[in-house]
Amino acid sequence: MTHATGPWGALTTRGKVFLVLGLLMVGAGTVLGYEDVTRIGLALVALPVLVLVLMPRRTPRMTVTREVEPPRLVPEERGEVEVRFRNLGPRSAVYLAEEHLDYQLGDRPRYILPRMSTGEERRLRYTVRSRHRGAYALGPIVLRQRDPFGLTFRTLQLSSRTELLVLPRVVGLGEDRMRGSSRGSEGEQPQMIALHGEDDVSIRTYRDGDELRRVHWPATAHRGELMVRQEDRPARRRAVLLLDSRAQAHPGSGMRPSYEWSVSALASVARHLVADGFVVHLLTDVALRDGSAQHPVELGPAMDALARVQPEPDARLDRLSAAASSFSSGGVLLVAAVVAHDDRELRTLASIRQPGSRALAFVLDPARFGGPSTEDAPTGVLGEAGWRTVTVGPHTGIPEAWTSLRAAAVGRSA
Repeated sequence: MTHATGPWGALTTRGKVFLVLGLLMVGAGTVLGYEDVTRIGLALVALPVLVLVLMPRRTPRMTVTREVEPPRLVPEERGEVEVRFRNLGPRSAVYLAEEHLDYQLGDRPRYILPRMSTGEERRLRYTVRSRHRGAYALGPIVLRQRDPFGLTFRTLQLSSRTELLVLPRVVGLGEDRMRGSSRGSEGEQPQMIALHGEDDVSIRTYRDGDELRRVHWPATAHRGELMVRQEDRPARRRAVLLLDSRAQAHPGSGMRPSYEWSVSALASVARHLVADGFVVHLLTDVALRDGSAQHPVELGPAMDALARVQPEPDARLDRLSAAASSFSSGGVLLVAAVVAHDDRELRTLASIRQPGSRALAFVLDPARFGGPSTEDAPTGVLGEAGWRTVTVGPHTGIPEAWTSLRAAAVGRSA
């Protein structure tokens, strides 16, 4: 908690008027010899000073917790925030509480926090809504206490903060399945299963309820415990999603339409591929810094990560390309959302595709998003290297763009 500093800062506008007017009347009454005017002036000066001195200065001891329902929002969805105050100290005073919010979540809620005894809890609720994805802070809460005359106030800050995530917009991409590559380590596993059977691929320890006909006797004799053949283990196909976060590549400032289109497109593709049985890796500049790019990500954490990402001034496409190249030799599906900016970096990205890997790219044309025009075709650099590409603008539908990419990939494979 922090306090307002200085006695003058603890006076309201009314208190300051009383003090200044009282000083003027004291001076005028003294100079002109009017004792009654001087007495009135002294009373006006004394009233805010006495209230300021006598105002209780006991600092409340409170804890603040918040619950948001639902815990994750989508754009334009209303969420309800419940704030719980618990008094840990002596009986508290009456406060005017104001919650600090990002302006995109709506107006700052204000409410009266009544007196609370030791251990008592109060619950207050308000609603939030955002038109855009992002990670927003709820808090801190500022408490204001006024005297009955409205001449003075005290300000206290409860530093508790809670993060609210608004997930990116996600659209359905249809029911068609994305075929995996037939080459590389990701494509060889389905062929092994087809030739030798799923039962010969994996053996595990016996569990209660397993059928005895599944017991693998040679492994049981070797291990000295019951071992059974693994059933129904699906082939794991791998997909790598790459997000271009170069601030200099995305035109505009603030909430950039091209970047929001990219994030929504990859979020939609991630949900589609996870439902299709793919193991997904998310490549962003943040993932490179924290080391999570090398590990598969579940759909929930992927959506959380995409809710937080922002364009970065020092982001470079060649670093993401180098990270993606470690996957490209395994027959993976590579999906990129990239801006047609900087021919050299685009060529670096184009070169990571290897035989046996399928590479698809949403290529954002900066001219269509209000940026400078490009002389060459935006898809040319990647297309020459065997990528399947589609050029998109602000009004391009994500399902239509994905259908175009998928059709091009299937046609090339055929």
